[in-house]
Amino acid sequence: MALPQVKLDATDARLAAMSLPDGGWSDAARKDALARLRAMGLPSGRDEYWKYTKPDTLVQPDAPHAALFDGDTTPVFSDTDRLRIVFVDGVFDADASDDLTMENVSIERLADAPDIHWARDLYGVLEAKGQTPVERPLAALNTAFATDGVLIHVTGPVARPINLVYRHKSEHSDAILHHVVKVDSGAEVTILENGPAAARFNKCMEIDIADGGTLHHVRAQGRDHERRAATAMFARLGAESVFKSFTLTANGVLTRNEMVVELTGDDAVAHVAGACVGDGDFHHDDTVFITHDAVNCESRQVFKKVLRNGATGVFQGKILVKEGAQKTDGYQISQSLLLDDDSQFLAKPELEIYADDVACSHGSTSGAIDEEGLFYLRSRGIEEGVATDLLTIAFLAEAVMEIEDQALQDEINSRVDAWLSRRRG
Repeated sequence: MALPQVKLDATDARLAAMSLPDGGWSDAARKDALARLRAMGLPSGRDEYWKYTKPDTLVQPDAPHAALFDGDTTPVFSDTDRLRIVFVDGVFDADASDDLTMENVSIERLADAPDIHWARDLYGVLEAKGQTPVERPLAALNTAFATDGVLIHVTGPVARPINLVYRHKSEHSDAILHHVVKVDSGAEVTILENGPAAARFNKCMEIDIADGGTLHHVRAQGRDHERRAATAMFARLGAESVFKSFTLTANGVLTRNEMVVELTGDDAVAHVAGACVGDGDFHHDDTVFITHDAVNCESRQVFKKVLRNGATGVFQGKILVKEGAQKTDGYQISQSLLLDDDSQFLAKPELEIYADDVACSHGSTSGAIDEEGLFYLRSRGIEEGVATDLLTIAFLAEAVMEIEDQALQDEINSRVDAWLSRRRG
């Protein structure tokens, strides 16, 4: 079917402003992604999975303006013993990064990888598979045009978290990063991400977890008010593997986080969670698709959004249970706390099940602050603003508790508390 002219024009205009990098070993994958992108076109508001989120600034030829934000606070995860990999406006900064040598893991830049490399079998592969049954054109754009990123191969337990740090130094920067992570059987790693990255940020991460492997992922999308970001994660899980991901988002004009997870081995576990706090001109979209294609697997989706002063939150989550995926345990919850009458929460939860021995559930609610709880706290002498913040943190707790590491839980809670305190003041 031919693309609508408006979509064709938008796609041609965006591609005309870009140059396909000389990919070397990734060249075939890049050209394949470009062909797929041309066939599907860039997203528009007429697309089913974009009807709640206007993608215009994510697809326009020029990056939108985003003023530099004064870094007046300590960056998140600074108190964590970690290995830092720093990108500035989408370019690796060796001077600001730590030595990339660490036991049980190899880390290389996408741009520096030799022609014969393990990532050749993964780059663009999970992204391409994740285009069915829902098209994800911004991810295809990323695979084709990514200019930097890291390739992480985990061969055993990794002692320290790997922290991908994104910094924003240009008011019109347009960053496209692509990371590939391979976790071997029995290996375990924690990956942290934080920072505003660029005026417009398109990031893709492909994750392949072998049988018995474990990956913990914690992300904090930062304080840059004018940031526009589209991220996509594609994860494939082997037997008895574990994948747990949590994202905190505070501020930003537009954030679209997509997560595509496929459980391909028996007894695999995937937990995906997120919390966001937004104020005013804030639009936050979590779009999740989890496929169960093996026996006795568990998935959880837990998303909480706190919105005020006209902010908008979106959740689109689906659990697909394929034929033969018996003993599936799939859980999905999305909830919003609206702190005024001007904010809105738009939810589209979905279940599609082709097996008969499963336990799957989903729910979505939206409401105001708990007046009874607020009255209780006020009656004990707690000022109304503080009481409201306490109830807000309690509301987000179910999502934050999906983080296994208690120190990282505490770090995320402290960031939420700081965000609330600044607005109370």
